[in-house]
Amino acid sequence: MTTTTDTHCPYCSLQCGMRLATAGGVGTTVVERPEFPVNRGALCGKGQSAAALLDGTSRLTAPLVRERGTLRAASWDEALDRVARGFSAIRSEHGADAVAVFGGGGLTNEKAYQLGKFARVALGTANIDYNGRFCMSSAAAANRIAFGLDRGLPFPLEDIPRTDCLILVGANPAETMPPALRYFRELRENGGTLIVVDPRRTRTAEQADIHLQPLPGSDLALALGLLHLLIADGLADTEFIEARTTGYGPARAAAMAHWPQRVERLTGIAASQLRAVAHRFGQAASGMVLTARGPEQQSKGTDTVGAWINLCLASGKAGRPYSGYGCLTGQGNGQGGREHGQKADQLPGYRSIEDPAAREHVARVWGVDPAALPRSGRSAYELLDSLGEPGPDGLRGLLLMGSNPVVSAPHASHVTRRLRSLDLLVVSDLVLSETAQLADVVLPSAQWAEESGTMTNLEGRVILRRQAVDAPQGVRGDLWLMRELAERLGVEHGFDDDPETVFEELRRASAGGPADYAGISYDRIRAEDGVFWPCPAQDHPGTPRLFLDTFATPDGRARFAPVTHRPAAEEPDAAYPLYLTTGRVLSQYQSGAQTRRVGALNASAPGPFVELHPLLARQLAVTEGDVLTVTSRRGRAIAPARITDTIRPDTVFMPFHWPGAGRANTLTNPALDPTSKMPEFKLCAVRVEAAGTAATAKPDQEQHA
Repeated sequence: MTTTTDTHCPYCSLQCGMRLATAGGVGTTVVERPEFPVNRGALCGKGQSAAALLDGTSRLTAPLVRERGTLRAASWDEALDRVARGFSAIRSEHGADAVAVFGGGGLTNEKAYQLGKFARVALGTANIDYNGRFCMSSAAAANRIAFGLDRGLPFPLEDIPRTDCLILVGANPAETMPPALRYFRELRENGGTLIVVDPRRTRTAEQADIHLQPLPGSDLALALGLLHLLIADGLADTEFIEARTTGYGPARAAAMAHWPQRVERLTGIAASQLRAVAHRFGQAASGMVLTARGPEQQSKGTDTVGAWINLCLASGKAGRPYSGYGCLTGQGNGQGGREHGQKADQLPGYRSIEDPAAREHVARVWGVDPAALPRSGRSAYELLDSLGEPGPDGLRGLLLMGSNPVVSAPHASHVTRRLRSLDLLVVSDLVLSETAQLADVVLPSAQWAEESGTMTNLEGRVILRRQAVDAPQGVRGDLWLMRELAERLGVEHGFDDDPETVFEELRRASAGGPADYAGISYDRIRAEDGVFWPCPAQDHPGTPRLFLDTFATPDGRARFAPVTHRPAAEEPDAAYPLYLTTGRVLSQYQSGAQTRRVGALNASAPGPFVELHPLLARQLAVTEGDVLTVTSRRGRAIAPARITDTIRPDTVFMPFHWPGAGRANTLTNPALDPTSKMPEFKLCAVRVEAAGTAATAKPDQEQHA
């Protein structure tokens, strides 16, 4: 007999609907679920092959503990006792804040919520953050500044085909979330204009009416130049500005300092093309700007997103039907993961941990004294950078759940050294990732179809992943793990291993907060196939479209950001004359810990490469497939050449899914945005050489620092 379970894809923020069919209790296959509105049955190769993740051959099935330098199998009691003893010893000797927690944007809402509670109640530490800091934090910060609320999209995806003009900045959904591409195609079929901004002519850019190919790191100047032209050419919506915004004067003054010829020099985009885009967007009856990691993963990412929001506000394209700014969230629960407490400065419901009223509310739900809750801790890279450091500010122990920073963190060789220097590294994962290989204790975790839990997709739609199969023998869920550890740390109550019970507590904790889930229940999600937050009561319909009546600021007005262009933290020079930009490819996902273990996906994208323009290839005297060395001030990576005219001649591209010699994040710059604390993944200065030439070159001193 075959049983089917309605659930969702384990990968990106679309959270595409699918069915899992299990025949006779063995063998699971993915079946389309066309009635789910986000993907309407369409699945990319990752989604189609998702059942391969349930194959136990690559799974961790027993805890591992390090003994004499080697990981060996252990019982759960031995492993958990060792973790509890180790963390207790560190807290006794160095204080509670010497233990840190690092979460992930793929954790369910229940896990993310309970992880934040575990850090602050069971461990008593302020130091918790998550890898989502590396993804959407700049857009989140800009959203909160402008609108008073951060939700990736303030409208459902179904609105995209109905807008008149859409500017897509630094996003490549054709490869990162292929089922979403239909919305952009439908937009053009309906007569709308698609404008793509990307230094590479990606598969998405090939679908565009207009493709702007700016210099990496110049997105802020580009947005300011477009705003300048919008204002100078009389296309600003003064009625909307006066009625629904504040701060226009300083933002206008900043934009007027970015005249077309200056912006052409900064971006490489011709002034005539800038004017054409400004007019196309300004004259459209409705319009959207969507950003992704391109403009966000910069040391000026918050200001850059703010400048694109300014363009929407000045043209009256926000808080109106089929208009607005949105962020294409990346990770599966990148939205929900940043709402309920696994960020350093946050409590559930997207509350500030420094707000006395928020502390009082959450403490009451948790049954603790508000004064006992820690204050804000360190952001993700700051946390990783301080691991194992001597002195009172150094972190000595780390619980890491659902993340692989050995591959995914900037300046990854440095982060690897910091992880190795810890007194105790504990990793919970479903496979022996590159980070888990460094751990003192590895805890095998249930995944995706082996447990139930909610996720919040990029639209703010809360959906339910349903358990379809049992976890392998010896594997436990992260909620159970946190409950067991809390008990060993002396907190015998307040942690549950039933997802629905945890979600019910999350509802109470989020009630009244910006991300209010109080009216959402498992039963409602099942009945409605997802509920949009905010949803403050059970009889509330949910909120698919935000800001149509008012913005979430104290005065109800959207705020312009008075931002101005500044260079990247690291620009090319004589020693490092090229830009490096990084990103994803179609058949891999994030650090590759899952997709690199799926045969069909790995066959399609088996390893790293360096994408470069034919002019640069001729200058370097290299041909397709030649092994190249890419060197930055932080280290070197080696990968074969992929020659294409779809990239700028002054720029090279590397995907970041692989460890080892081809690890792109060995090169990337950890310079942080001052507001969002986002590292500058998207550009750094490098030199590129044929591998044989580079082997005889003098290595940089910084590489060994």
